[in-house]
Amino acid sequence: MENYSIIIFILAIVIGLSAFADKLKIPYPILLVIVGVEIGFIPTMAEIEINPEIIFLLFLPPLLYDASFNISSRDFKTNIHTITTLAIWLVFLTTIAIAVVAYYLIPEMTWPLAFVLGAILSATDAVAAINITKGLKISHKTITILEGESLINDASALVAYRFAVAAVMGAAFIIWKAALEFILLLGGGFLVGFVMSKILAFILKRVQKKPEVTISFMLLMPFVTYLVAEHLHVSGVIAVVILGLAISRFSKKIFPESLKNQSKGLWDVIIFLLNGLIFILIGLNFRYILEDIDSKMILPYIGYAAIITIVALLVRMARVYLQKINLQKAFQKTKNGKRRVSEHALLDFGNSLIISWSGMRGIVSLAIAIGLPKNLEDGSPFPLRNAIIFISVAVVLLTLIGQGLTLPWIVKKINEKAEQNKIDSNS
Repeated sequence: MENYSIIIFILAIVIGLSAFADKLKIPYPILLVIVGVEIGFIPTMAEIEINPEIIFLLFLPPLLYDASFNISSRDFKTNIHTITTLAIWLVFLTTIAIAVVAYYLIPEMTWPLAFVLGAILSATDAVAAINITKGLKISHKTITILEGESLINDASALVAYRFAVAAVMGAAFIIWKAALEFILLLGGGFLVGFVMSKILAFILKRVQKKPEVTISFMLLMPFVTYLVAEHLHVSGVIAVVILGLAISRFSKKIFPESLKNQSKGLWDVIIFLLNGLIFILIGLNFRYILEDIDSKMILPYIGYAAIITIVALLVRMARVYLQKINLQKAFQKTKNGKRRVSEHALLDFGNSLIISWSGMRGIVSLAIAIGLPKNLEDGSPFPLRNAIIFISVAVVLLTLIGQGLTLPWIVKKINEKAEQNKIDSNS
């Protein structure tokens, strides 16, 4: 079966499964991953080569643009402290924690290789969490934080990954250079996104009376912005996020309601299909990654992946609850008669637990792992490449299935407890 035929076949499955996901009582993304794994083991199914650069170009710009376009800029600003804590500091903290565990746990693992594995698995996939919790009574604040985190954490993870791979290749790691490059990547991405948003706004003002042209430009610009930013060696992720936030504010001022509805309808279909493809692809590639691993090492590697999954979850929970305490302390302090943080930015036990448990890994981790160089600069094979890819994919599957299947139950229990507390307080 040719690759284009497989893609059409997968899209048909994505659409078909969406109709039965609710009846099967299994979260839609989890169902897609499981079906993807099963399809991957069909003998006649050909391997779909995943080119990381193509994956990033096809999936990241529209998903990031849609999330940033629809997120409330006011809520984003209110929760910016928590979002940056999760999207930047937690990413680097998770990288270090996984690296330490991998170094002492996995045979032949060096520090540079351990940091490569840590960087691959440092960023969470809020797309999975949002899809799994869709339809559940989850607070708007929690959704804003999860979406806001996903808008920025990919950039942090890619920077950590780049330096870790460079270290494996033999380059010296200098912390001030890493910090400077991170600032330049983010700052440059912000500037590109800002400039491209002004260009798009200029165009849209002049074509807004032609809905098909307006929507076409809005569909095309995230890809153009991402490519321009990457060509200039700055963060394409941040550039697309800034574009989405800016155009969201602009469209609310000048677009008629009919155009907004048309645009939203088209974007909803595109995002639905892309999300479906993402989760099916994760499952499909498991068989081919499995074939590259020594059969004797499969169980040990799955064990290492399980331990890494638990460590990453514990680190996330610890950092989220520390953030909860820090916000409460900041709320109690005043400066010039004003509180340092808004009451709306505070976290309670319920949303802290949901945010902690929503730390699933997804397509970004998978694409980064598969994108590992096959050879070092001297031509020798990249050390432990197959092991790193297998463990990364195993962690992605463990978080999606393990945390994904239990997250709806946790949300339900938290909501039941909140309702009971409300009844008790009123009686």
